[in-house]
Amino acid sequence: MLTIRREEPDDAEALARVHIHGWQAGYAGIMPEEVLRRLNVAAWAQRRRDLGTADPEHPFTTLLAEADGTPVGFTTFGPYRNNQDRDDLDPAHGEVVALYVEPARWGDGTARALLAAARAGLVARGCSDHRIWVLEENHRARRFYERAGLSPDGERSTYPVPLAGGRPPVGLVELRYAGRLDA
Repeated sequence: MLTIRREEPDDAEALARVHIHGWQAGYAGIMPEEVLRRLNVAAWAQRRRDLGTADPEHPFTTLLAEADGTPVGFTTFGPYRNNQDRDDLDPAHGEVVALYVEPARWGDGTARALLAAARAGLVARGCSDHRIWVLEENHRARRFYERAGLSPDGERSTYPVPLAGGRPPVGLVELRYAGRLDA
């Protein structure tokens, strides 16, 4: 049985593991293999702790999906980040900042349940629309969001992927998807 609950501080490592598994499977062939290989659960868990999304006063909320007590996915949502800057927020619009599910659970309804929970949370905050940035080459995710009623709104951005050895980052094109929220 799938349950969805708010992130707690002790969830950082489990969420980092889900996040990394989602990146490694979802971005294979899109993101440089060297980047996907070097992802580190401990480092990503610490990054989660440093961001502090488990704090109820944080402007972003992370919800975690569990199956039989095991974390299998999460979503983070909140006010829209102008220019994807967490310090420049526009509460008039909602944003789903992240939605990742263990690859073994893709297609089983976990992602739909998490997106529905994020949308409900945004409606509760007074948002009437929401946005999400998706890598242009992530066709699976784009199909998922399109089936969920979102569509590209014409905004594009470049996501810089850092490389080791002082090499310049690789820029991956992102598309912004948008949709209305029904109260």
